[in-house]
Amino acid sequence: MKIIIAGAGEVGTHLAKMLSNENQDIILIDSDQQKLDSIDSHYNLMTLCGSTSSFETMRRAGINDAELYIAVTPFETRNITSCSIAKKLGVRKTVARIDNYEFMQKDNRIILKELGIDTLIYPEDLAAKAIDLSLSHNWARYWAEMGGGQLILIGVKIRDDSRLCGLKLRDLPVSAHHFHVSAIKRNAETVIPGGNDSIEKDDIVYFITTPEYVEELRDLCGKKKRVIKKVFIMGGSQIALRFCYAFHDKYNIRVIDIDRERCEYLATEVPEVEVICGDGRDVEVLRENNIYQYDAFMALTSKSETNILSCLTAKDFGVPKTIADVENLQFYSVAESLNIGTSINKKLMASSSIFQILLDSDETNSKFLALADAEVCELDVKAKAKITKAAVKDLNLPWGMTLAALIRTDGKAELISGMTHIYPGDKVVVFCLSGNISKIEKWFN
Repeated sequence: MKIIIAGAGEVGTHLAKMLSNENQDIILIDSDQQKLDSIDSHYNLMTLCGSTSSFETMRRAGINDAELYIAVTPFETRNITSCSIAKKLGVRKTVARIDNYEFMQKDNRIILKELGIDTLIYPEDLAAKAIDLSLSHNWARYWAEMGGGQLILIGVKIRDDSRLCGLKLRDLPVSAHHFHVSAIKRNAETVIPGGNDSIEKDDIVYFITTPEYVEELRDLCGKKKRVIKKVFIMGGSQIALRFCYAFHDKYNIRVIDIDRERCEYLATEVPEVEVICGDGRDVEVLRENNIYQYDAFMALTSKSETNILSCLTAKDFGVPKTIADVENLQFYSVAESLNIGTSINKKLMASSSIFQILLDSDETNSKFLALADAEVCELDVKAKAKITKAAVKDLNLPWGMTLAALIRTDGKAELISGMTHIYPGDKVVVFCLSGNISKIEKWFN
């Protein structure tokens, strides 16, 4: 598939790197040649220096035979203009990054569709919703619903009080557990486990289960569910603002930011939220604000290091749930291994949304989740696909992947074992290491 990405900022660069690993035909456009030079020689993609809103640049990129155009510059109006031009020049599908919720409203989306913008990506809104999901399921590090909610993907950090700690996967009694161990994150590395792999203290284990067995899994992991009402946010970022807009009536929120002008803006935009001006990195400031009385602490500044360290401080104060915005992917795996609760990264979330478009022309029928160095996706099984030729144990599947669960054509969800036979029309949840999606898709088409 030929994909043109407009904008070599953080989101665009990460997308280009990720998609190039999937053997896609990628062209990255930006007006800053220095940015392009920094990635041109390291990844399997082409770069083109030029304006992302230029007819000439788009024609040079071969827009008329591209299947997907993704505009992810930091400027939403430029992205919308760029996608509109690209559509008129013949690209099949367009995606525009925005940072204004007004564009997401139903009536406005209809207008944008008429202008040629097929899909909108709002990373800050994706992050805000992910935070709410994390607070709602606060005993888990990671939570995602797949297959229309019939399958639940849960990432849990294992402590030594868990009954699963020290067990090899082959020793889990088949008739007594209702989950599939799909991946294990250990020492900043993700492993697709086999029967001889064990679950160890401080592992982050990714389970697939069904809704009726979530509480059973929580008990096995030694976790307790808490009701979260009081939330303390450090950093008045766009993610913080979007979270306050969307969930001020669900949580009692206090925001602290060191920039007085930003505080005044937040107080005006979301009067229902308490805003204070101060340095959230200062332990005495946190103590004065009774940080230990809060159910959750979220560090949402623009600096990953600050967010990680602040969450560790909040943990020392006894805050049960902490969430850090870790935009620097170099720190993401490190953050996951520390005692800081949940890490979020809007680049990974934006990537997930765009991969979802690649996997299925109807985004409601597939889902893709990008973790730090692993990927999870729902794939539809086509007629005569290789995956249907035998039971799973006899398929000789590629290394670095596991089939976790499926939803049959009658709507019934099942966990997959070696004896499972997959049929056309089934929807299968697949775990794999990064860069392997294109190899795996061949088994389903």
